[in-house]
Amino acid sequence: MKQTTKVLFVGILFCFALILSAVSVYAAITSNEIGTHDGYDYEFWKDSGGSGSMTLNSGGTFSAEWNNVNNILFRKGRKFDETQTHQQIGNLSINYGANYQPNGNSYLAVYGWTVDPLVEYYIVDSWGSWRPPGSTAKGTINIDGGTYDIYETTRVNEPSIKGNATFQQYWSVRRTKRTSGTISVSEHFKAWENLGMPMGKMYEVALTIEGYQSSGNANVYRNTLTIGGGGSGGENGDQVTRVEAESMIKSGQYTGNISSPFNGVALYANNDSIKYTQYFANDTHNFSLRGASNNSNMARVDLRIGGETKGTFYFGGSHPAVYTINNVRHGIGNQEIELIVTADDGTWDAFVDYLEIH
Repeated sequence: MKQTTKVLFVGILFCFALILSAVSVYAAITSNEIGTHDGYDYEFWKDSGGSGSMTLNSGGTFSAEWNNVNNILFRKGRKFDETQTHQQIGNLSINYGANYQPNGNSYLAVYGWTVDPLVEYYIVDSWGSWRPPGSTAKGTINIDGGTYDIYETTRVNEPSIKGNATFQQYWSVRRTKRTSGTISVSEHFKAWENLGMPMGKMYEVALTIEGYQSSGNANVYRNTLTIGGGGSGGENGDQVTRVEAESMIKSGQYTGNISSPFNGVALYANNDSIKYTQYFANDTHNFSLRGASNNSNMARVDLRIGGETKGTFYFGGSHPAVYTINNVRHGIGNQEIELIVTADDGTWDAFVDYLEIH
């Protein structure tokens, strides 16, 4: 009698375990699908060629595998109704962890779209055989313990959330790969806008695995999207936007690129300058310029914002140094920033590496 009871009890436990397994395991998605699962929006998208599957796990987590695909995306995050900007929605950040094993071209990224304007965006933390997007960086942002290069590219008559269309792509690509951590999404949006890359009304933000002409697999074991709360900022709570000198517009008779003591621009004579347009939401910032003189004489570079001189950067030798002008007041909105030589006396040249705005 005791043996029979024991067998019956074991049988009940086995059946109960099967029920629990049925509750926690979900059928793999193998064709294009959009839906909601356990508080997160998800999407599986693949064009022609190859195969892939996506398994939805609890919360924002999921696993993915793909084989000989042309292009495939797996993502879990939040879709919006295209009526609010990211400022109206609130601060966005994602804490994630992934076992990411690409074989070929692939991205591990925060991904999404905006409308009005139509923009496809990527914040790339890791990649496969190729670091995207293969163009010249417009600037950088130092955030979440690393440096991201910022790019803008154009897609012409390509698939989008609005059918085939021509649209801009915005990129922040981390210089060193990682597969876990926090991504301060809204800070990237702000940095893009500061570089004249406008964001529209939000359609989506999601942690994404993308494969392009490749194979691979990934297990996203942590993916927590936070909406609202305070922003993150830079490594010490300070958001930093960096603009490389060679990406600015060159003016003046002698202005030219240099490769030593760094990749940058030389300003050789009075009225030689570099400039670009910066968007400001606030009217006070600190400005740091990395540069050098071509010799032991003091090189001087003026900072102009909106046509007004706001101060001068000084470089006393050929060793690169950073000079900062603090608490500079200026106009808001789009402002022309110009770095210009006005005090050249024929004894020095100014070498400029990059400008940082804090």
